[in-house]
Amino acid sequence: MFTGIVEEIGTIGRIEDFDGYRTLTINVELILGDLSVGASISIDGACHTVVELFDDGFAVNSIGTTLAKTIASEYQEGSKVNLERATIVGSRLDGHLVQGHVDGTGEVTSVKSMGQYHLMDIDLPEKIMATTVVTGSITVNGVSLTVNAIVQKDLSQHLCQLAIIPFTWRNTNLGELTVGSNVNVEGDVIGKYLNRFQERSL
Repeated sequence: MFTGIVEEIGTIGRIEDFDGYRTLTINVELILGDLSVGASISIDGACHTVVELFDDGFAVNSIGTTLAKTIASEYQEGSKVNLERATIVGSRLDGHLVQGHVDGTGEVTSVKSMGQYHLMDIDLPEKIMATTVVTGSITVNGVSLTVNAIVQKDLSQHLCQLAIIPFTWRNTNLGELTVGSNVNVEGDVIGKYLNRFQERSL
């Protein structure tokens, strides 16, 4: 379980592709202290297991399901990724409950500077939009964010607007996103259960 509060931006130092999975070696500086082999770590919002530790980073395996549902297949050596270690029970929950189970990917359709903050529109899959509400929580590339607005331009496009404060813009990889970028998205877990309950009640 995670909170969507990014601890560090890591850099992918090496990628090795195998049959059905790829190994990512990620260089970091801050979060190695209590990281161990077998620990869970969120990489752009997708939960991975640490399989190897190094002096300057760690390695994980992204398997077929992860590669199909997330942006992990798009990573290149040098890509910047948002990282968060698993939350500690009893600590403050500064973001919201994030499972690290990415529901799908969205596409950035607009990025606007508003002076002190940025507005970003993301086209979401319909199943994620069904659990998304204004002022509710959503996770984009592992970052806990609040939905600023929802716009449905037509039946095929479901836009979720996010207002991103300067701190988040500087301290996550959201500041590197441009129109056309794909992002990992996890809908609010409470919204998912409520939506499922409603579907079964009909």
